[in-house]
Amino acid sequence: MVNGSDATYQQLCSEITVEFNDCSKQVVELESQFSNPYFCRGDLASILKAVQAQEKQKLHMTAKIQVLKKAGRPSERLVSHERCRFDRPAEHRCVHLHEITEASGTEDAEVDAAYDEALKEAIRGVQDAVTIINDHLEEVQYEIEALEAE
Repeated sequence: MVNGSDATYQQLCSEITVEFNDCSKQVVELESQFSNPYFCRGDLASILKAVQAQEKQKLHMTAKIQVLKKAGRPSERLVSHERCRFDRPAEHRCVHLHEITEASGTEDAEVDAAYDEALKEAIRGVQDAVTIINDHLEEVQYEIEALEAE
């Protein structure tokens, strides 16, 4: 993402989205089969539905992380000098310079803290979703072992 172009990144996101949709369709089909009275495994259908919900949450949080990281911390973002004045090639009068006051320093720190908290929250969201998914998959593993024992 750092060295690649936006077009390359968007292409990769599109390809991954298509694959996620294909996987999701397969899981929905399995969920439907497990709900069928012939199989009578509503419990497994419920687990798959719960996994799908957590995968959606994980994907949402992962996208949020990517957007935040791409934007960067507010205090570290690059400044565009398009509106600056250049009287001579060696003289640059930057319109971005401003006096740093306690109030502006506090405001900058608060904005960075909000960014850091949003990033931590998204990371926690991914971690929580992965934990729940793993718990559900463990349930499925127990069901498989029980079926094999019969």
